[in-house]
Amino acid sequence: MTNELALAYGGYNSRPPALLNTIFMTTVNTAAKTLVAVASSAKAEHGERWKVGDHLRFVMMLMTWFAVCVLRVLMDYFPCSVGPSHPFLLEGLSSVGALDIAPSSPPCLDMILHEDSDVPPVKALGRALSHILTLLNEIPATSRKYQFAVAMADKIVDQNAREGNVELLHINRMALSLAFSRTSGLLYCSLQSSQTVDNSGTWISRLINSIPLGSYVASYVKVISSILPSAITGTFLSQNQRQLALASKEKADDVAAEKHAQELLWITNKMRSCGAVDEAVLQWSLASGLCSLSLTANPRVQGFIVKISALLLRDLIHANLEVPSQVKFRLLVLWLPLFCFADNGLAYPLLTGYEKMEMERVMDDLISSLPALDQEVILTTWLQDFTICSSDWPNLQLVYDRWCQTTRKLIS
Repeated sequence: MTNELALAYGGYNSRPPALLNTIFMTTVNTAAKTLVAVASSAKAEHGERWKVGDHLRFVMMLMTWFAVCVLRVLMDYFPCSVGPSHPFLLEGLSSVGALDIAPSSPPCLDMILHEDSDVPPVKALGRALSHILTLLNEIPATSRKYQFAVAMADKIVDQNAREGNVELLHINRMALSLAFSRTSGLLYCSLQSSQTVDNSGTWISRLINSIPLGSYVASYVKVISSILPSAITGTFLSQNQRQLALASKEKADDVAAEKHAQELLWITNKMRSCGAVDEAVLQWSLASGLCSLSLTANPRVQGFIVKISALLLRDLIHANLEVPSQVKFRLLVLWLPLFCFADNGLAYPLLTGYEKMEMERVMDDLISSLPALDQEVILTTWLQDFTICSSDWPNLQLVYDRWCQTTRKLIS
């Protein structure tokens, strides 16, 4: 299995970041440092008047953040891969290269139905299972036939697994792998469509969304703009109608995204029970686009995605999966930011307290199993996100301290 996964990864060659990407991430780093410097200076002065140097630092900070906004707009028109965080990935610290990789091509239906088998009944079962799994994506969740289709798929997968036949197990593996790939693609499209609706509002909303963490402020701007006088917002009636139409479209996209996320969680659990979780782990470690969109997704959608990520990371340890270290690295460096920034409110609890403690132990074991250079990248990623997010989980301070101690011993 390890050789198969290594071969699967052989086709993904890391690419150096684009020039605009590098400039953008360097500017963000500089802006963050100037913000910290100004805040530290203001705190140290205790209300005293600023000196000339303090004013210069403040002006420098404003200019740098303005440059970040301009670069963010440019990157919308000149696309290049920007991960959800972390310029140090662009500095060659990781042994596996940058995160910008081509998406894995899903196995085609013909391969599932015809490869490795010439027995007609096996082909028929493969067609039946693949057909039902495709229907699940198409049937609305509100339809009374949706649960019927879920039960049918459950029955076929479970009966194939109980038989223990190699060809039947292969049908389960390939059909579920294709369903995982297709459903994650649909989830990505739903989240992308939802964000497109958000960005199609007024010019003020588009400007706010273009700045870092602007999506958190945009929702408040929508409320304020809806009650401002017509002299500021334009014709009140037409603006109101447009906002209602956008809200309706956004709600439909959120419902679709939640449905696909729930289906993806169901498929993940079926792959775990069928011994095909390594296929899900491989695909999830390459889902950089979905990971980026999930940071600003609906809390319900975030909940499903966090649970999927937690299950796959947990199985890497508990199921003793033999996967290349680069798979572990990509899983951690991609999905750790979501663990930090996901909405952990009371309305949509993601994980229980026990599950969070268990996940911290799992991440500890996974990080400790990686090369020192990869540990540095992951822990620096975590520290940067953990210090600016409102959540206190995951707290990997013990892992960070252990890495520092180990690095210290290497020096002496």
